[in-house]
Amino acid sequence: MNRLIIFLVLLGIGVFSFGQEKWDLRKCVDYALKNNITVRQADLQQKFAALDLNQSKWNMLPSANFSGNTGFSAGRNQDPTSFSLITTGYLFSNYSLQANLDLFNWFAKKNNTVVKDLNVKATRAGFEKAKNDVALSVALAYLQILLTKEQVNIARIQLDQTGSQLERVNKQVSAGTLPELNQVQLEAQYATDSSNLVTAESSVNQYLLQMKILLNLDPGNPFDVESPSVDVIPIENLAELQPEYVYSLAKINMPQQQVDELNLKAAQKSVLVSKAQLYPTFSLFGSLGAAYNSKSEQVISVTPINPPIGKVTVNSTAYDVFPLQPISQYSYGKIGYFDQLNQNFRQSIGIGLSVPISNGGNIRAGWLRSKLTVKQVELTKEQNSQTLKQDIYKAYIDATSAIEKFNANKKAVEASQKAYDFAKKRFDLGLLSTYELLNTQNTLLQAKTNLLYAQYDYVFKMKLLEFYKGQGLKL
Repeated sequence: MNRLIIFLVLLGIGVFSFGQEKWDLRKCVDYALKNNITVRQADLQQKFAALDLNQSKWNMLPSANFSGNTGFSAGRNQDPTSFSLITTGYLFSNYSLQANLDLFNWFAKKNNTVVKDLNVKATRAGFEKAKNDVALSVALAYLQILLTKEQVNIARIQLDQTGSQLERVNKQVSAGTLPELNQVQLEAQYATDSSNLVTAESSVNQYLLQMKILLNLDPGNPFDVESPSVDVIPIENLAELQPEYVYSLAKINMPQQQVDELNLKAAQKSVLVSKAQLYPTFSLFGSLGAAYNSKSEQVISVTPINPPIGKVTVNSTAYDVFPLQPISQYSYGKIGYFDQLNQNFRQSIGIGLSVPISNGGNIRAGWLRSKLTVKQVELTKEQNSQTLKQDIYKAYIDATSAIEKFNANKKAVEASQKAYDFAKKRFDLGLLSTYELLNTQNTLLQAKTNLLYAQYDYVFKMKLLEFYKGQGLKL
C-alpha cells in the first residue's frame, strides 16, 4: 500500500512537470525587462526627467495669472470704484489678469532647457544600463540553474552506480563470497550519494527561486527553465575578445559611459545657467483689471425745475424770486454688474528690470558650486572609465585562466575514468576491496564535478567579455 502511494505521488509529480512550460533564456530576459522592479524604477526616472524637460520648455513661454474675488465689506472703507470714503456695507468683486515675459536673461532658461534635455538622455541611457544589468543577472542565474541541474544528473548517475554495486555485493554477501564489510561500506556510500542528490536538487530549487525574484514572479508559482547542453552555447573566439578591442567598443556601447558623457555636458551647461543669475534680467509685464461695487450709482434722468429761491417785498407786496436758469434735478440708479466691469476696466504695460545686488552671496556661491560639480563629474567619468577597463582586463585574464583550467580538468576526468574502469574490473574479479573502489569512484565524481564547474565558469567568463562589447548576450 505504501509503495502504491509513493508511486502515485511520483506519477503526479511527473505529470505536473511534464505539463509545466519551461522558459528559455530569451523568454526569461524579455519578461525580466518588463517586470523587474529595478528596470521599472529606472523607467520612472526617465519619465520624471521628461516631465522636467517639458516644464523647462513651458517656463520659456510668457507667464499669465488670473485672479478674482467676491465679498462683502462693512465699516469705513474706500470705494474701490470711486475711491471715495464710505461707511455703508457693500458687495464687491475684483478681477485681474497679469502677464510677464522675460525679454533677456542671458539665456538662462534656454540653457536650463538644454540641461533638462541632457538629463532626459542620461536617464534613458541609465534605463538601458538597468536593463543590461538585469539581463546579465538573469543570464548568470540561468547558467547557475543549468550547472546545478548537471550536478543533479551526475549525482543521480553516481547514486545509480552505487545502487547497482550494492545490489551485486548483497548477492555475493548472501552467497558467502564476500564479507559483510563490503556491504556496509557500499550502504554508507549509497547514503552519502543520496544526500548529495538531495543537496544538488535543493541547489536547483534555490537558483530557481533567485530567478523568480529577478523576474518578479510569485515564489509560490511553478517555474522551470529549459536545459540546453552547455556544449551548444555559442561562444566567441577568445582571440576576437582582446581587452583593448573590447574596451574600444565598450566606451561606445556601454550605457554607463553614455550616462557619464551626458552628465558631464549637463554639468557644463548648468554653469552657464548659474552664471546668468549674476546679471540683470529684463522683462515685459502687463495687466488687465476690473471691479464691481454694489453701492455704485449713475444718473438715469435729469429733470429741469425752477423753484423759488427767495422773496422780495415791493410796496408791501411779497414777490417770489426765481433763478434765471432752471435747476437740473438728477435721478440716480444702480449701475449694472457688467456695465461696472466695463466702466472700471483698466490696463497697464511696462518693462521691468531686476538687478541682483546683495543676496548673501548665494548666487555667486551657486555659480562656483556648479563649476566644482563639473570637476566632480569629470572625475566620476574618469573613474568609471578606469573601472571599466580594469574589469575588462580582469575578465580577459579570468577567461584565459578558465579555459586552461577547463582543459586541465578534461584530462583529469579522462585519467580518473580510466582509473575507475580498471578498478571496477579488478573489483569484479575480487582483486580490489570495496574501500579502494569507492575511493576511485569518488575521485572520478570529484573530477567530473570540477570539470562541470570549470566548463560553466569558462562559459560565463566568455559571456562577460561579450557583454562588455555592449552587443547583448547569447545563450
